[in-house]
Amino acid sequence: MAEERISPIQRRLADIRRDAEERDAARRAARTGSPYIDLRKAPVSMDALRLVPEATAKDARLVSVELKVRDVALAAYDPSAQKTKAIVDDLASRKYAVKLFTTSLSGLEQVWQMYKFAPEETKDITGKFEISRVEALLQNLVNLQLVGKEVEKLEFQKITTTNLFEVILAGALGTHASDIHFEAEEKSARIRLRLDGLLHDVFTALPLKNYDALLSRIKLLSGLKINVRGEPQDGRFTIGLSAKEIEVRVSIIPSEFGEAVVMRILDPSSILVDLPKLGLRPDNLALVETELAKPNGLILNTGPTGSGKTTTLYAFLRRIVDPETKIITVEDPIEYRVLGIEQTQVNPDVGYTFAGGLRAILRQDPDAILIGEIRDKETADIALQASLTGHLVFSTLHTNDAAGAVPRLVDLGVRPATVGPALTLVIAQRLVRKFCLKCRAPADVDPKLNAKFAEFVGRLPAHVDRTPYENPKIMRAVGCEACSNLGYKGRIGIFEFFHGGPELEELILKEVSEVSLKKLAGKQEMVTMQEDGVLKVIIGETDISEVEKVTGPIPWLHK
Repeated sequence: MAEERISPIQRRLADIRRDAEERDAARRAARTGSPYIDLRKAPVSMDALRLVPEATAKDARLVSVELKVRDVALAAYDPSAQKTKAIVDDLASRKYAVKLFTTSLSGLEQVWQMYKFAPEETKDITGKFEISRVEALLQNLVNLQLVGKEVEKLEFQKITTTNLFEVILAGALGTHASDIHFEAEEKSARIRLRLDGLLHDVFTALPLKNYDALLSRIKLLSGLKINVRGEPQDGRFTIGLSAKEIEVRVSIIPSEFGEAVVMRILDPSSILVDLPKLGLRPDNLALVETELAKPNGLILNTGPTGSGKTTTLYAFLRRIVDPETKIITVEDPIEYRVLGIEQTQVNPDVGYTFAGGLRAILRQDPDAILIGEIRDKETADIALQASLTGHLVFSTLHTNDAAGAVPRLVDLGVRPATVGPALTLVIAQRLVRKFCLKCRAPADVDPKLNAKFAEFVGRLPAHVDRTPYENPKIMRAVGCEACSNLGYKGRIGIFEFFHGGPELEELILKEVSEVSLKKLAGKQEMVTMQEDGVLKVIIGETDISEVEKVTGPIPWLHK
C-alpha cells in the first residue's frame, strides 16, 4: 500500500513550527557566541557522520556534519553541555580539530535518520554494487515485461533498498536501456526505462517509503548531498561487471511531490560500432574514408541531443587511432573511455573550458582533436584555425540539417572567409528504430506505393548504388519476447553529407544563407536524411512511421 502524504495545510503548519524552531536555535547561538547552522540546508558528509556513533550522538543531542582532513564541524543542541564537551575532548584526543555549531533538535533528528545508511555505505557501496547478483539477475531480465513482473513480486515491506536497486539496475542492463527514470507522484513513485529513444513504464506504484530510501541510496552512491532536496544535483557512479565497467550519470531535480531522478547508463560497448554498422551507405562510407585519410580539415556532426553524434565521432576516431597518431579530446563530460586516445574534461572552475582546453591541446602537438561541442565564437575560431594549421578536427554543432552548419557558425561570429577553407565535411544525422530481426514480417504493400518507391529509386543520384533497392523488401513490426513485444530492437542512423571545397568557399564569400547552401547541396547531389531513411525502409530495416517521426512527413509519399 502506498504511503499516505500529509495535506498541504498540515505541511504548511509543520513548516511554520520548524521555522520558529530554527529562529530559536539562532537566538540561542547568538547568546552563547557559537555560530548557528541550519541542518535543512547544510550538506552532511557520511565520513563525518560515522565519527560519532549513533547512540552517542542521540544521547548527547549532536551530530558531526563535515570532515575535511582533520577538521570537524560538530552541530549540537547545546554546545556548552557536559556530554558535548566530552565528545569534543574525545575527538581532540584523536587529533581532530573541532568547530562547534548550535542547531535545532528537529535538525538533529533529520540528520540522525541518515545513520541507517552509514553501515551500508561502509559495507557494500563500493562503486561496484553487488556485481555478482546484478549479473545473475540481468541474464533473466531481458525484456520490459520480465522486469515489470520482477518488481511487482517484490515484498516492499520486507525488501532491502539494496535488493530493490539491484533488480532495477539489472533490468535496465538486461534490456539495454539507455536511461532509468524515477518520478515521484502524489501517492507513489513511477519507474520508467528508455529503450531505443522511447520511455516505457516498468512499475507505477512504488511505495513512497521505498522510493525515499532508494533515493538516499542513489545519492550516497553518486556522492551527492543526501539531506538536500530543494535544488538540482548531478553525480555519477560505476557498476563494475566482470567483463566491463559501466558508468552511470545521475541527475536529480526537485518536483511537485518530491525529487525526480534520471540515471543515464553509459555502456562502453554501445559505442563500439564500426563505420559500416552505423548505417552508412557505401557511397557515404567512401566519402568518410577519404576525409579521414586527410591530414587536416574540420568535420562537423550536427543534430539534436540523443541523435547519435557522439557514437559516430568515436567511430571516426577509432578508425584513425594508431601508435603514430596523437589524438586528444576535450569533452563535457567524458562519457566513454577510448583506448589510445587522450581524453580531457572541461572544468570551468579552473578555467578549462572548451576554448581554454582547445588552446592547451594545441600546445600538445596533436594530429587529431575532438571538441565535444562548438558553443561559442571563441571555440569556433580556434577549431577553424586548428583545421587550417594542419590538424584534423572533429566536433558537434546543434543545427537541424547539414546546410545549416555554415549559417550557425557565422551567427556565432566567425568570419565567413575562414569557414570555407577550413570546413571539409558536415554530417547531419538522426536515429530511427530498427525492426526486431527475430519477429519482423513482410508487409502487405499497395501496388501504388511500390510504384512510388520504384520512382524514388529511379531518381537517386549516380553515386548511389541502386542495386540493393531495386527489389523492395518492405517489412512490418510484429513483437516478441526478444524485443519486449515492441517489434523494434536497436536503432540505426540516417544521414546526410554536405562536403566543402572550392564551390563552398566561393559561395560563402558571396552570401551565407540556408537557401543558397541547400541549392549547393542539391548541386552536390546530396541524399537527404529523409531520403536515406526511405532507402532503409526499402531494404526492410525500419518503417515509414519511424522515418517521419524524426524527419517529418514525406511529401511525395502522401500525394
